[in-house]
Amino acid sequence: MNAVPRLSFDEFMAFGKRALIRADVPVVITLPGGVQGLGRQGVADRLGSMMVTLFTEPSDKQNPERWTTREIRLREFFENEPAPGSWNRVVSNIRDNPADVDAILGFDAEALFDYRHSLNAANLWISHQGVFTQSHFDELENFNIALEGRKRFVLAPPGLRGYYPRSLLRGFGDKSRAFDFDDVDPRRFPKLAARLAERRELILEPGQMLYVPLGWWHQVESLDEMNINLNFWLRDLKILRRPHVLGVALCTAAHRKLNGVYNYKPTEAAS
Repeated sequence: MNAVPRLSFDEFMAFGKRALIRADVPVVITLPGGVQGLGRQGVADRLGSMMVTLFTEPSDKQNPERWTTREIRLREFFENEPAPGSWNRVVSNIRDNPADVDAILGFDAEALFDYRHSLNAANLWISHQGVFTQSHFDELENFNIALEGRKRFVLAPPGLRGYYPRSLLRGFGDKSRAFDFDDVDPRRFPKLAARLAERRELILEPGQMLYVPLGWWHQVESLDEMNINLNFWLRDLKILRRPHVLGVALCTAAHRKLNGVYNYKPTEAAS
């Protein structure tokens, strides 16, 4: 696998977010050493009463079904042990709670990411060890910050048919039939087997930020007992240069709306 370029935070600021998005390649950015966020206990104390969405699915990297979801208080996730044979993670779009975003990160991110724009998002992700996100792409620019725990990312350049996308009508057009890029059968997916020579791999450590460009395929695996990340999803006109990403995004949004599938709506402030 190919390595992912790395930048210091000063280099990132000098280069500029817009230039990084135009460059269109994944980059790992090391945050300043003085930045101190809340950590697990601080997140639990500050946001424990907040309603979050719990995703549950079988602990199977080849699982073909959609996750199930239900709303819980964040403190319940911290207090309860994961159920045997299942993967559980929570997510909450806290875009409209800038004080919580600043506290969790330890710095003011609004000027840098403009995440309060109605089309953007600031998502808090918390997962247990082993939780696996199958290969997929996003229609948004993705800046992912690790706060606690490590995650392994495998990334591959944009494309569609060479990645064998799943059913568009079922809302899976952004996902590959080869669920795990580490375990691709070259007889079933010969085009993908050839493309995977271009893939990149990294382990994102606490205090690092990963930029995943719009349309890049990626899969993620949580490596530690508890993993906390905050990511910013940003809309960008680059999507117009990738009509397959735009088309899939529109179809997926329509499918989610018609079928009541979770769609990352902003969370209300904790009470």
